[in-house]
Amino acid sequence: MKIHPRAGQLAAESDLVDVPKLIAAYFEDRPDPGIAEQRVVFGTSGHRGSSFQRSFNEWHILAITQAICLYRRKQKIDGPLFLGIDTHALSRPAFESALEVLAGNGVDVMIAQNNEYTPTPVISHAILKYNKNCPAGLSDGIVITPSHNPPDSGGFKYDPPHGGPAEGDATKWIEAKANEFLSTNLKGVLRMVFQNALVAGTTYEHDYLTAYVEDLSSVIDMDVIRDSAISIGVDPLGGAGVHYWEPIAKRYGLKLKVVNPVVDPTFRFMTLDWDGKIRMDPSSTYAMQSFIPMKDDFDISFACDTDHDRHGIIAKGSGLLPPNHYLAACIAYLFTQRPAWRPNAAVGKTVVSSSMIGRVSRKLGRKLFEVPVGFKYFVDGLLRGDLGFAGEESAGSSFLRLDGTVWTTDKDGMIAALLAAEMTAKSKDPGEIYFDLTQEFGTPLYERTDASATAEQKELLARISKADIAVSTLAGEDIVAIQTNAPGDGNPIGGVKVISENGWFAARPSGTEEIYKIYAETFKDEQHLRQIQAEAESIVGEVFRKRA
Repeated sequence: MKIHPRAGQLAAESDLVDVPKLIAAYFEDRPDPGIAEQRVVFGTSGHRGSSFQRSFNEWHILAITQAICLYRRKQKIDGPLFLGIDTHALSRPAFESALEVLAGNGVDVMIAQNNEYTPTPVISHAILKYNKNCPAGLSDGIVITPSHNPPDSGGFKYDPPHGGPAEGDATKWIEAKANEFLSTNLKGVLRMVFQNALVAGTTYEHDYLTAYVEDLSSVIDMDVIRDSAISIGVDPLGGAGVHYWEPIAKRYGLKLKVVNPVVDPTFRFMTLDWDGKIRMDPSSTYAMQSFIPMKDDFDISFACDTDHDRHGIIAKGSGLLPPNHYLAACIAYLFTQRPAWRPNAAVGKTVVSSSMIGRVSRKLGRKLFEVPVGFKYFVDGLLRGDLGFAGEESAGSSFLRLDGTVWTTDKDGMIAALLAAEMTAKSKDPGEIYFDLTQEFGTPLYERTDASATAEQKELLARISKADIAVSTLAGEDIVAIQTNAPGDGNPIGGVKVISENGWFAARPSGTEEIYKIYAETFKDEQHLRQIQAEAESIVGEVFRKRA
């Protein structure tokens, strides 16, 4: 990847989004359903886009919300819908549009007290808690967030009654129905004026914050953190959890400081990411440049992205931990510190996460459950308690309560962050735990890069078969496995993974750009990593040539 010359530098005035113009475009510009880029498209995390590109506008949200209302009726979901938003500029207008349609359809909606922001995991937690106590009328939810994407982005995702990201069958149905509404100028969309929707008999205020904060001691050993008196630094990155951290500190008596309490939809306090864009990614060393130097001020530090479903952990000795390092440290710690978990509770990982996780899991005697990219593949295992921990290479994870029951079925950056404090208080900081793992299992080198691909080539890669791979070695080692389906659940990877004794690569098409992603790892050295990456491009390129 080519690093932007200003990566890691504080955003300049010219980098900032024009918020009034962005919001005006949301209401004034109408998408053309005849243009593919302007249609409703549900990816792994719902529908995303920007009002500037006419890919996230009022009509999108009205159409999607009406489709969700129809989906609820189809599935006989008649409990309340939990609705939450993050701090992106487009989230509040999208909230207004969604509530107009939900009220117009007579859906009971739970909105946050005091106009508060609501993190993604808090919505999942609320859905699961309600459905456990009121099984007669199941609830579901909507989270309005584009995650850590740039300030001009908007996002809208649906959580069914299981509390996690919607499955493909559900999103395809909602997507198709929403596009029908777009193509008929919203014919059939029921809505109510926002001010009326806000005071409708179906709209209720819900104290998300207290319910979540009070329950944290069931998933994290808050007593050991308090008793240790370790100092904790938190940067919410201007995100939805910004007002959660001080109540957490007060409730549990933690020595915790929020270093940046600012909410600003331009996110002008961020340093630019690797490509020169403002991106609230807590796992990026470029985006975290303002916070990383503070590591010596605290025993452990952490940040979460805009909807607080991802984590970034900063240890005193090792700095910002790559997500794969922290996932491995979490697994090594949790499965020795949670005696009430089932002895057969497995470790969940995506196929593109580090194979260090597999080595740690084998030592612990835990089954490894590998799935394609997407947290939705972990939902059932977390619900049943079959998965003790589930994590993605992109800094997303969740794990069970202390008693072995489900906490959330979506990623939770807040408990991942607090677990780093528990580790530091009770054992070692996560950086030290990971270092110990490398002494036992070796030090892997992991990197994700991009390569160019046309739309046709991306389609070929998504449908690739084992027979398309015509080589028997990878970077000087015999290939031991070729995977186009995940070994854990058998679902298609949407690409290919090629594995040798000490290394592997995976190639997957991007959903939004004319590129494909290459994930590569080796337990040897950097030269071996570069060789794997070069051969990965050559292998995939040969498939493109043969199938052209």
